[in-house]
Amino acid sequence: MQSNNLQKLRENSPLIHNITNIVVANYTANGLLSLGCSPIMSNAIEEMDEIPAMSQALVINIGTLTSQTVKSMRKAGISANKNKIPVVLDPVGVGATTFRQETVKTLLNEIKFDLIRGNAGEIAHLAQVNWNVKGVDVGTGKADLSQIAKDVSLKYNCIVSISGEIDYISDGKKVAKINNGTTLFPKITGSGCLLSAVCGAFLTLDENNFDLTLSACTSYAVAGQIVKENLNDNQTGQFYVGLLDSLAKIDDETVQKYAKISFD
Repeated sequence: MQSNNLQKLRENSPLIHNITNIVVANYTANGLLSLGCSPIMSNAIEEMDEIPAMSQALVINIGTLTSQTVKSMRKAGISANKNKIPVVLDPVGVGATTFRQETVKTLLNEIKFDLIRGNAGEIAHLAQVNWNVKGVDVGTGKADLSQIAKDVSLKYNCIVSISGEIDYISDGKKVAKINNGTTLFPKITGSGCLLSAVCGAFLTLDENNFDLTLSACTSYAVAGQIVKENLNDNQTGQFYVGLLDSLAKIDDETVQKYAKISFD
């Protein structure tokens, strides 16, 4: 995969507005900084007109919902659409509770999203496919993830990314599979949440959303793969910190060298 998206991202240093969960806010902000971006973390409803107007992308993450943050998400999303900036939805644990399900339904009805990124269980729920969820974790299932990605993409008219050992990205017609996953990603809190923010940053670049999402997910997976090369499966703390360092160092040539991408 040839691109200069990482170089352009660092040159542009886009401001990324994150309405995210309390577990991952610090890690997400540091991950964006590692890539050369500027994070802003705000869920105050009083700011939800102004911040999307000054930002280059909005990332909505439902990991630790409250009634007040839902109002902020709705207002920010509508403002982002009005200001024509890309919007990403991370439906964390959407199948776990009725509150999460109803929130995501409302957000998808009121806001035009450019990308929905989640794990297999979350995207399977949006496709109304049976999946054994475990809280906010991926759970287990045997459905065709390529088809699920296509179906959800067509249903909501946006790019869909399913993260896991293999990442699946679809625009409703084609599916790209990234086979650069590592066993340590699911063992740290916030790896998927940070990826959603990284995708939001890449979507600020002036290219096709499918290609940009593929570039973002591949760059992120390769960054993790490089860290894992020098670690074993119980060095989760080292991976947590090492991923930030790897994101700061990774370049387009390295991504091209390591990328393992196929298409359905």
